Amino acid sequence: MVPPAQVRSYYGRPILKEPAWKVPDVPLYLFLGGMAGSSASMAALADLTGRRELARIGRYLAAGGAMASLVALVHDLGRPARFLNMLRVVKPTSPLSVGTWILGPFSALATAAAASEASRLAPGAGRLAGAGAALLGPAMCTYTSVLLADTAVPAWHEAYPQLPFLFAGSALASGAGAALVAVRDLPAPPVVRMAVIGAAVELGAARQIERSHELVAEPYLIGRPARLLRAGRALTALGAGLAVLGRRSRTASIAAGVSLLAAGLLTRFGIFDAGVESTRDPKYVVVPQRQRLRQLSASQDHSAEMPDHLPIRERSDH
Repeated sequence: MVPPAQVRSYYGRPILKEPAWKVPDVPLYLFLGGMAGSSASMAALADLTGRRELARIGRYLAAGGAMASLVALVHDLGRPARFLNMLRVVKPTSPLSVGTWILGPFSALATAAAASEASRLAPGAGRLAGAGAALLGPAMCTYTSVLLADTAVPAWHEAYPQLPFLFAGSALASGAGAALVAVRDLPAPPVVRMAVIGAAVELGAARQIERSHELVAEPYLIGRPARLLRAGRALTALGAGLAVLGRRSRTASIAAGVSLLAAGLLTRFGIFDAGVESTRDPKYVVVPQRQRLRQLSASQDHSAEMPDHLPIRERSDH
């Protein structure tokens, strides 16, 4: 007979502060870094397989994306000195410190490889720098997802198992999209496969996020974040389909690239907005906490019910 209790906070104020990161700086930083990471890996693989044009384009995309991502991050921080201060220490337990030491060396290596490609000077050193950037490429694609999931923001924190896969898939699709736009002729088959695989991983991870976390998944399903993410998924699927058709049509190839790049941007903005929305309503903080407390209490009660006189092996089997 009693209506369900409403989750409230003092004076209706949020329990958590909204992320202080700026828009569009941080979503752009997330998108550009992922695109740069996948482009660097693509360039190194293209170089190994003798696809010189694709290797050249990949190196330019990696360097351009890395520098633009760094500019977006520094603009969000307010002063370049703040980024340099983060390089003073290495703290393996801090995702922010590790991420800084991924972004810094990757940007330097990718820029050196692109400079060597453009000037045709020191090709051996440039190829070595490109290989170093390629090794850091997968980390560039995914470390930002760890930065988000390591916060107290409910929509990000609860999705920590799927966010790296979503960011990796989106980064692969975005890197392939940039290459589809930049190549002069019909795209190489590896680029098409990269687009299709990235799209499949991204769409699968997004589906898991929306279905796996019950209440905390709600910010992804309502309001502006839902509209952005739905548009991103539609463009991702469209881009993957056009990439397959683009093997015989330059126009379809360019359309696929534009669709995949737009999808990557919309996905990053949607994920960011969903996290911000989840800090504004106390229920996204309180309800999951109460569920975890009930589960912990139930597990402790179950352990207390186990008889003490059983042998250790028998108690473990029980």
